Amino acid sequence: MKSTKKVVVLLSAGLDSTVNAYEAIKHQHEVVLALTFNYGQRAAKKEIEHAAKIAAHLGVPHKVVELPWFKDFNKSSLLVESQTVPTGSAVEIDSLEKSEETARSVWVPNRNGIFLNIAAAYAEAAGAEVVIPGFNAEEAATFPDNSKEFLDRATQALWYSTSNHVTVGCFTVHLKKPDIVRLGQGLKVPWELIWPCYFAGEKWCGECESCLRSKRAFESAKVDVSSLFKG
Repeated sequence: MKSTKKVVVLLSAGLDSTVNAYEAIKHQHEVVLALTFNYGQRAAKKEIEHAAKIAAHLGVPHKVVELPWFKDFNKSSLLVESQTVPTGSAVEIDSLEKSEETARSVWVPNRNGIFLNIAAAYAEAAGAEVVIPGFNAEEAATFPDNSKEFLDRATQALWYSTSNHVTVGCFTVHLKKPDIVRLGQGLKVPWELIWPCYFAGEKWCGECESCLRSKRAFESAKVDVSSLFKG
């Protein structure tokens, strides 16, 4: 992505979306809006709270989009309280087979497709050219809606559905989590502001798949955030 574009950032306050927001500022893009979605996910309260802090730190407008009808899908352990989010020994981030299994548990129907389309509508209305999600190569192995292929196909679709031909761009789509942490270190991201956890506890649980991937990434990059994890 070239510099000085108007962009809309999808900001969940997770590792990937936060680093993308900071990278957008570094590239001198004008972030006209940071969008956080409340779709009934377990961590919604924390994601909204931390995304607001990140947006304030960056000095960009922040909006929470309420999507209560996601509950109607009645699918995903992130949304349905009676389902169990895989944690601890149920998660094996180095096993593709096990990761595919846990991915099915937390999969939310068409989540990123819906998010990108909503963000593109806000972008078009604001005269912005690009929407920036937080995708990464590591999770693309089990979540195809994190992949470069999905990003490119979404851009193709938006060419038809937005009058100004909004595109989808992502600074981390080719990176794995440790490299994203290293990128964030260079951007001086205040890690205490992010929320990578599937739950809404006082600290990051350290047991869900998102936490375990984040923990490994920080350790690999030799960045000590141990105080942010529970226990």
